[in-house]
Amino acid sequence: MRLIINGQPTQAAPQPGQCLRTFLRDMGWLGVKKGCDAGDCGACTVHVDGAPVHSCLFPAFRAEGREVTTIEGLASPDGLHPMQRRFLEAPGFQCGFCTAGMIMTAASLDQAQLQDLPTALKGNICRCTGYRAIEDAVRGVCHVETAPSGPVAGASLGTPAGPDVVTGRAPFTMDFAPPGLAHLKILRSPHAHARIVALDTDEAARVPGVIAILTHHDAPLVHFSSARHELMADDPADTRILDDVVRFVGQRVAAVVAESEAAAEEACRRLVVTYEVMPAVFDPEEAMRPGAPRVHEKTAAASGSRDPARNVVAEIQGEVGSVAAGFAEADVIHEGTYSSQRIQHVHLETHGAIGFLDEDGRLVVRSSTQTPFLTRDALCAVFDLPRDKVRVLCERVGGGFGGKQEMLTEDIVALAVLKTGRPVKYEVTRPEQFAATTTRHPMTIRAKVGARADGRLTAISLRVVSNTGAYGNHGPGVLFHGCNESLILYRCPNKKVEGYAVYTHTPPSGAFRGYGLSQTLFAVESAMDELARSLGMDPFAFRRLNAIRPGDAMVTHTAHPHDVEYGSYGLDQCLDLVEARLAEARAQPAPGPDWLVGEGMAAALIDTIPPRGHHSNVHLSLTPEGIFELKVGTAEFGNGTSTVHVQIAATVLGAPATAVRLVQSDTDLVAHDTGAFGSTGIVVAGLATERAARALAERIRAFAAEQWRMPFDQCRLEAGEVVAGHRRLSLRALAEAARAAGMALEAQGAADGSPRSVAFNVQGFRIAVHRKTGEIRFLKSVQAADAGVVMNPAQCRGQVEGGIAQALGAALFEEVVLDPETGAITNPTLRTYRVPTFADVPHTEVLFADTYDRIGPLGAKSMSESPFNPVAPALASALRDATGIRFPATPFAPDRIYAAIAARHGSGSGTDRTIPSPTCPC
Repeated sequence: MRLIINGQPTQAAPQPGQCLRTFLRDMGWLGVKKGCDAGDCGACTVHVDGAPVHSCLFPAFRAEGREVTTIEGLASPDGLHPMQRRFLEAPGFQCGFCTAGMIMTAASLDQAQLQDLPTALKGNICRCTGYRAIEDAVRGVCHVETAPSGPVAGASLGTPAGPDVVTGRAPFTMDFAPPGLAHLKILRSPHAHARIVALDTDEAARVPGVIAILTHHDAPLVHFSSARHELMADDPADTRILDDVVRFVGQRVAAVVAESEAAAEEACRRLVVTYEVMPAVFDPEEAMRPGAPRVHEKTAAASGSRDPARNVVAEIQGEVGSVAAGFAEADVIHEGTYSSQRIQHVHLETHGAIGFLDEDGRLVVRSSTQTPFLTRDALCAVFDLPRDKVRVLCERVGGGFGGKQEMLTEDIVALAVLKTGRPVKYEVTRPEQFAATTTRHPMTIRAKVGARADGRLTAISLRVVSNTGAYGNHGPGVLFHGCNESLILYRCPNKKVEGYAVYTHTPPSGAFRGYGLSQTLFAVESAMDELARSLGMDPFAFRRLNAIRPGDAMVTHTAHPHDVEYGSYGLDQCLDLVEARLAEARAQPAPGPDWLVGEGMAAALIDTIPPRGHHSNVHLSLTPEGIFELKVGTAEFGNGTSTVHVQIAATVLGAPATAVRLVQSDTDLVAHDTGAFGSTGIVVAGLATERAARALAERIRAFAAEQWRMPFDQCRLEAGEVVAGHRRLSLRALAEAARAAGMALEAQGAADGSPRSVAFNVQGFRIAVHRKTGEIRFLKSVQAADAGVVMNPAQCRGQVEGGIAQALGAALFEEVVLDPETGAITNPTLRTYRVPTFADVPHTEVLFADTYDRIGPLGAKSMSESPFNPVAPALASALRDATGIRFPATPFAPDRIYAAIAARHGSGSGTDRTIPSPTCPC
């Protein structure tokens, strides 16, 4: 057929049934992304004859004779399209995977549509930004400082990759196709628990184009964990690439490698598997009972699991003081059970990897990962390969939120490459993303808290049961982390935790933004709110009385690790800021007579770095062209570390940001880097960058002093030059002089993640609840964050807004639903699993405490995952204030709210000793 693509007359024949999205990518227009292939996310939006369409739903043959424009063709020959420039200046993106589609939709809007953005943008999903930055971009609000008047650190600079993101040139994982690329597809288990008795591959092997069929007979016998941590022993080694026992619906059974995806899919359909179906258990409480089906019969005991006979992966039994004595002296006690549901990360770029053998025979894996170095080490362990025989790299990663702190595709791709010798690609589909990757750990928490009449806490006790699913990846760490910082926040002499991470025959849980704290904080902060209400105390005053302060010992059910320190403290400021903003909002009336109005708040603490070591190494050099080349191991997936690394280096080196060129996320670049998770991209890798920059600055000054025969302390770096008195030397000239003298101007920087500081977040809501429908309207949303010195205000605000938006989805409607009889996920698509759209997310006022952290780089602290944590309990307390009902389980769906109001429930989460359960004011 003939058509015009981005102004170029094109003649090509689409495959039978091919959609426009894959057709355009086959033509080399890689700015067209795949987020769902179901018309739900908008990442593939293009213009057909000027109108925006979801190209995944548009049959390619219908483009015959028409004009198609992708993001690459939106810009004019002499510059960016105005909407591209607006997204660059806002900036209106984080990971950037949705950006091309978002810009294509926004660029097509007329004036009337611009007045109703919730409707106009309903077909485009962003998981990172919370939509505020996107609205600013569409409306032309500029936040980026192109030439900051002060230090580069602290300015709202745009990301170095920004121009490539808004034009579709930024390469993501799948924007690469080595010659001879083969495709891999997975056959998955229909059973929650079964043994593979036989697997007939004959019919599948006859499908034209099939290269290889891989089963458990082809997989190494090595057991490992898909979780990625610095210390592999932190996670139970209970997983094989392909196993003869399947433990959840959706687990891998076999893999087919073929010349095309269609051939691989057809071969999967023709595989004949005979299963011995075995009993399954889906509830963690039932799984711990005697006689329950064992999830792992043979391997769990040796894998590091705590008690495989009871399906317990990890266990906590700890107490400081005596909670029995503490409750005995309490005047008021609240006890309740709180539940947090299973939710999916829904990063717009699904998991995927491309593997091949390079010219030296090395295994190379290009992956969508947060942990390239740890993934390399895991592949080496599984396949018994030395480090120098494996290379892992990633380009820009389309979101992660902890979900890509796993090895979920790289292992099977590596197996396929090593078995066939061919380059192999595996891209997870959206239904597979839901059914076969990881989710947040569902938790049930029994919280009991007591206080004297003056409000001082006397005892806190938690019983935590975490459903880790069929495999223990991250099970221990999530349990321990969730039970730590949620209790450290409060000064209380008596604390006790009983906690279990439990195997079940359900999809594996894993790392998720907050790493267990969102679940435990929902319970603890809800319980604290009930306690304050019982005492008749204002919730802010209650926190001020009981929260830790500098100088207090940070204690949970045991003494907290000695390497956690008060590098700075901003909780007091955060409480003041949120309290003041909520007070100002009280003048706003209720939307109408059927609306119940209430306020709620919650506080959260987080250690700024994960425990047990987190390492980063950086290499920084002055190149012959007078540019600083900064090589870091951390990945960019919307966390914004790329921009901040450049800002740190430029600030220390006295240079503009344009003088720093960043290269990252490749195991060939630098020494070991643990990875970008746990908000460490700035506080660990950034510290390594600062140290490398300081070391290089010293070398440059020393070299200049020697060349000019001047005292060292008279030489300085300023505005991209070396200055001493009246002498000034450009970086390019300095590089030339160093080369002539045989001097390499380069330096290394390293950080090991110790000591660690603490950061705080406080969330406040004022809401209205409709008594007849259960609808929630947000009258005010405000969060104050203690981020130390804010390195990039616009970017950090976006991180906070994005965390709040994602947390609101989890609090209000997101839920991965399992069939209670089979354990299969019943809503494995974006159509059936709802994530927040533009219309769902209220504007949140983001405020920052004024602190300087003596541990973090240039005074900065982490602020990527922590904004998520206080949102659900703050909303729960606002609901409680409005309706008189404590909702003990998320999500707070309208039907649940309506039913509770209609039934005139009291405090459904427990009972209070001193006051009766409240009743609905309606």
